[in-house]
Amino acid sequence: MDGMIVVGVDGLRPGLLAVEWAAREAVVREVPLRLVSVVPAWCLEDGPTGAIAEIGAWMRKGGETALLEAAAAAMRAAGKVAVETALVGGDPRQELIEASAEADLLVVGDSGMGTLRGLLIGSVALGVAGHAHCDVVVVRASAAAPDAEVVVGVDGSAAQADVLDFAFREAAARGADLRAVLAWSWRDLLGGGPEASRQALAKALAEGRERHPDVHPSMEIVEGSPVDVLRQAAAGAGLLVVGSRGRGLLTGMILGSVSQALLHVAPCPVVVVRAR
Repeated sequence: MDGMIVVGVDGLRPGLLAVEWAAREAVVREVPLRLVSVVPAWCLEDGPTGAIAEIGAWMRKGGETALLEAAAAAMRAAGKVAVETALVGGDPRQELIEASAEADLLVVGDSGMGTLRGLLIGSVALGVAGHAHCDVVVVRASAAAPDAEVVVGVDGSAAQADVLDFAFREAAARGADLRAVLAWSWRDLLGGGPEASRQALAKALAEGRERHPDVHPSMEIVEGSPVDVLRQAAAGAGLLVVGSRGRGLLTGMILGSVSQALLHVAPCPVVVVRAR
């Protein structure tokens, strides 16, 4: 693995949890960490005067302080990580999306960096998960150990191969077990039902095991809603990996309905693997 990990920083607790998670991930991947704090663009300009200039200076100071606190949190979580910081002006979603063009992974907290604090997940996290140029991790508090199992949601779609590949690589890097979970309903019987899905998934896992012989994958095929099944499967997991789009009626959406729902309810960090 090469490249870097970009983290959105806002000085709030969810953002610091994202920094800590990303720092540990950067050490596992042996890549640098780039912390990005975003303030309104006018705060970094010389034009404003008087009270407006004072507000701008206050917001700049807040961004700089958030970066200092985030860098300290990264070093506490993973002392070997290489950290760089950037204070940029603009809209948080757009600036992080642009920063993701140079990253292998974009990491954000599950709230903050926006005005809708009451939502289960922040507007920035939802925005970047659907538009980033790289895979996105949305971090929420989790009591799981770093080497806890990786759970991957599969659906038999064309994007499943990329999702499984990411999950295998993460499990191998963490020394963790891998559990592939597929939810099915009676409508799926038209396509061969759970037995056909089991055979296809078993073949995909065997191919992944050939590339990552140290990973011990298992599979679980459960009748039920994908959101409910994956939420329950992720209890105690270190990571839940899903695709950015599904195979349902809304496959044309930038971010699939299942992935979007899991960002709200999953009990562990969620990786949204970008559609290739």
